Amino acid sequence: MYIAIAGNIGCGKTSLTKILSERTGAKAYFEESDNPYIGDFYDDMNRWSFNLQIYFLGQRIRQAKEILATGSDLIQDRTIYEDAYIFAANLHESGLMTTRDYNTYLKIFDLATGLIARPDLLIYLKASVPTLIHQIRKRGRAYEMSIQEEYLERLNRKYEEWIGRNYDGEILTIDVDHTDFIADPSSLDDLVLRIGSFKNTEKE
Repeated sequence: MYIAIAGNIGCGKTSLTKILSERTGAKAYFEESDNPYIGDFYDDMNRWSFNLQIYFLGQRIRQAKEILATGSDLIQDRTIYEDAYIFAANLHESGLMTTRDYNTYLKIFDLATGLIARPDLLIYLKASVPTLIHQIRKRGRAYEMSIQEEYLERLNRKYEEWIGRNYDGEILTIDVDHTDFIADPSSLDDLVLRIGSFKNTEKE
């Protein structure tokens, strides 16, 4: 069973990954938060966009090797698809990543995706920009304090486009504006049952 959690910066992916891992017994794979380029990126996106995205892509490839080697159920915090279709695409369209760098990135991405099976279920955490800003400020990472609302709004539009038009796997959407799964764990009961059904189906 392979479950992936997708969503914008600050939507609660890491928290949900932890909760679902604990409740289902699946192995959790977390996004690396100490990318050595991330602080520089938020100070100068044009200069560091390619470095940042290549580092994240390398992390996904390392995780892919582990995913291939393990037979256990797993839940992944953010997908390799988001790196390309949301973040890198947005940087290129915004003029913050050159076409040459973007094309190089996509070539590596295409090679990497050949190693990774599509998730059995993609959980999309949908959140408005005010909710994202609130949660970003609440967790207090210094390098995220300079994130602009316009940047988050552009990413939200890319997510809606990807989820609505381009991703052809099974999707479950959680509206984070109206669902506080940390304060109300029971809001995840149906989701945990659904994940259990995936596990049971694989055993049959």
